[in-house]
Amino acid sequence: MALKVELKPNERLIVGNVVITNSDQRTRLFIDGQAPILREKDILSPATADTPAKRIYLAVQLMYLNDDVELLQSNYFELVNDMARAAPSTIRLIDDINNEILTGALYKALKAARRLIQYEQDLMANAAAGDAGLPAGGPTDD
Repeated sequence: MALKVELKPNERLIVGNVVITNSDQRTRLFIDGQAPILREKDILSPATADTPAKRIYLAVQLMYLNDDVELLQSNYFELVNDMARAAPSTIRLIDDINNEILTGALYKALKAARRLIQYEQDLMANAAAGDAGLPAGGPTDD
């Protein structure tokens, strides 16, 4: 069964090593076959990978797009080890990513890495709230 992808005007899509840019109209594509596919909203660049979790996502993204885990394996493990040491509460999420990579499910590993990014954002928001003198859970009515 073909994958159906709807693109907004001027939206980009990566299929394998090719970047496809939509025209100024909404477009529907049907893609048959096996190739790594990422929508623009799911693509990180080195410039936008500005947090530890985003750098992990970028490493997994490159593994997925190049279909080559070994290429970035040492860099990836350095990134996840640094994050696990700095924030031990991320280990469960990192394990989820690792399991998907080990089973060859790199797209699922990307989805797991997205959860890590969200968790990192939540940690940062809680830390910022704590720095402002607020409890980690936010203001209370006490």
